[in-house]
Amino acid sequence: MTETVTMSYREREHLKVIGRIEAGELTVAEAAESIHLTERQMYRLLKRYRQEGDRGLIHRLRARQSNLAYPSEVRTKAMRLYRELYSDYGPTLFAEKLELYHDLKISRQTATRWLIQESLWHGSRKKRPHRKKRPRRDCIGSLIQFDGSPHDWFEGRAPACCLLVAVDDASGCVLLRFAPAEDTYTVLSFWRDYVKRFGIPAEVYTDHGSVYYDPNNPKHLTAFGQAMERLGVHRIYAHSPQAKGRVERSNRTHQDRLIKYLREQNVSSIDDANRLLVSFFINDHNRRFAHTEGLADIHRPAAGINLNNIFCLQDTRQVHNDWTITLNAHFIQLLRSEAPLPPPRSNVIVRQWLDGSLHIFWNEHELNFSKISAKPRPPSPIPRHPAAIHPWFSKSVGGKRAQRRRAKALDLAHKPWYHNPPLRRTASQKRKNTSISPLQNNAIP
Repeated sequence: MTETVTMSYREREHLKVIGRIEAGELTVAEAAESIHLTERQMYRLLKRYRQEGDRGLIHRLRARQSNLAYPSEVRTKAMRLYRELYSDYGPTLFAEKLELYHDLKISRQTATRWLIQESLWHGSRKKRPHRKKRPRRDCIGSLIQFDGSPHDWFEGRAPACCLLVAVDDASGCVLLRFAPAEDTYTVLSFWRDYVKRFGIPAEVYTDHGSVYYDPNNPKHLTAFGQAMERLGVHRIYAHSPQAKGRVERSNRTHQDRLIKYLREQNVSSIDDANRLLVSFFINDHNRRFAHTEGLADIHRPAAGINLNNIFCLQDTRQVHNDWTITLNAHFIQLLRSEAPLPPPRSNVIVRQWLDGSLHIFWNEHELNFSKISAKPRPPSPIPRHPAAIHPWFSKSVGGKRAQRRRAKALDLAHKPWYHNPPLRRTASQKRKNTSISPLQNNAIP
């Protein structure tokens, strides 16, 4: 009776070598070395071949379940949980949740294989064009990639918001914060807390957003650019999302993991989400994915630096002759204090801190001031005619013309209307031969 035996390529090679052993062409040690087996294992194969023939070389577990395989009950339970609770999770995150919440410990590869076999997962990796890989920096704080990720983070439970993400290029450590939008105020507030916590980095990598870069005037520094300039941080602007790929990949990871974590914790507000980031998610993410071992930290300390004067909205104003300045169509009166007042026509620095308070500096001295509703009026002008007791009238110097002028002025000084001169008539009044009302001129004779 003819029997068909199915053998793999490796098993066929074993059969050829054993045939040469039986023919006396090779010793057992030489045969074992040729097919990369130990001599002991070669003797086992030879023994099974002599007892069972060609079938003895077939692997014993063919068409049978592996001795290390999970029980069928575990697989059934895992697939049921995936369909009921984790239908939009990836295999890696799904395996983590099974271990965390359901006491089922399976590997990422096993979860992927089960989901593919059940037609529940088809993979998410897309074919991307090849780009030259930039090596990571050697030190922590050498380069920080920063970006905002606007997204529906609460899945309709609250309005869409933005996640601010800072990734260290060398270690992969992240610092996260939710904000209503990626505007100047939230970016400055984020970086003030970053510098306070970690120190001053060497370089910052951002995109060409209006918060970081002025496309109409590249030489003009935005509020973010001014803050980085005062701290001595070099700024780099990416020309494509792929240029700062590490922070972009981090955004993609958070849009998968973080959004599901917020759903599990039933978080529906920015404040609650930020508390969860600080209490658990940031530390857990850095523990899993960051690599800080053997890396030096080159952040510069920020001790002794008033960060409120760094991360603020700053402008320059010129001092008027009455020691006032204008800001947003309002007048501000500079007041005397221990710091000297700036001379007129000099420039002062106006800084609005992130808490909304206003501060004015001249030569790094803070000045006292008060806001006024209108510009103060100048003092009343000096009378056009000297007083009757002026020493000029008592002098008898000069020629006859000067003496006549003094006598006429002295005679006019005794008139009752001298210190309240009559109002001049306009050209139309002169043509109409109309006089000025006595009420207008206090009864001029």
